[in-house]
Amino acid sequence: MNPGQLTITARGDRELAMTRVFAAPRELVFEAWTRPELVVRWLGVHGGWSMDVCEIDLRVGGGYRFGWRGPGDARMGMRGVYREIVRPERLVSTEMFDGSAREAIATMVLVERDGRTTLTMTVRYESKEVRDAMLATRMEQGLAAGFRRLDDVLISLEGSGGC
Repeated sequence: MNPGQLTITARGDRELAMTRVFAAPRELVFEAWTRPELVVRWLGVHGGWSMDVCEIDLRVGGGYRFGWRGPGDARMGMRGVYREIVRPERLVSTEMFDGSAREAIATMVLVERDGRTTLTMTVRYESKEVRDAMLATRMEQGLAAGFRRLDDVLISLEGSGGC
């Protein structure tokens, strides 16, 4: 897989696997995924959306809360709880969007080879219908745009000597 290419694959009845290669060491990718001052620079910030809430308590049992403001003062938010943290290779958390009672489990795995990091995010939804509804959204375009911004964040971190 080439850096920059996002692949989303349905697995079984309830999972989606998203894979993307970044031209950076996994320590930097992990930091960009877990430090609020970095997350606000790339996660969900495209197409007129900006992140105005980014709270991360990075410990098992700790949680996160993200909130975005979009065009026409639209709002969107999500939250979750960290279940497993293996720095810098694995992060497991719950995921729930505001206004929904449906919780998913997200597992991020980072594998580094030759200075490049393959990120695989597997999300397990409560049903096939919820998984398929997520596939029917613009999720792929949003993720791809966010990951392009993450590339820029990673380049800036490497240029500054790291985190």
